[in-house]
Amino acid sequence: MMRLETERLIIRNWEERDRELFHRINSDDDVMQFFPFRRSRAEADAFLDRIRAENEARGYGFAALELKETGACIGFAGLYPDDVAPSRLAGAVEIGWRLAPEFWGKGYVTEAARALLASGFEELGLDEVISFAVWNNERSTAVMRRIGMTRDPEGDFDHPRVPDTHPQLKRHVLYSLKRQDWASRR
Repeated sequence: MMRLETERLIIRNWEERDRELFHRINSDDDVMQFFPFRRSRAEADAFLDRIRAENEARGYGFAALELKETGACIGFAGLYPDDVAPSRLAGAVEIGWRLAPEFWGKGYVTEAARALLASGFEELGLDEVISFAVWNNERSTAVMRRIGMTRDPEGDFDHPRVPDTHPQLKRHVLYSLKRQDWASRR
């Protein structure tokens, strides 16, 4: 699993000590506002185990964000092979994130995302990175714009894993960033 460092963060694979925080961010109503589910501790543990194994096997994925100053895990960010976005993007790699609320608004996600994009384009050789969110998730789409992603309205889609019981969460907006556009902005 790749390990990256930024000015304030270490981006690393998950450790046993991260389980409580991982459960908290996957069950917190504020964090999960734009998701139709909350994970129990057992579900979060199983998901964490799966992510850790995938990260080791693939070399990248949704990774823990650790504050350099304190060693505390504050959430995650990462690059992940997408299997949800419209089929025209088959094989795309998604960038995503989730933080505990007390760490919102401090620029951590933007900082991590910039390092992840550099790694994705320079080390992994990706041609494009995508991201998507519920249409009115302004916090996430603001990050997408800050890291240089562009909205692709023709790519907006209804998320196939959002049940019909949550129609307000079905519509997702799509953003993307191509390697050449990223390189020209550096």
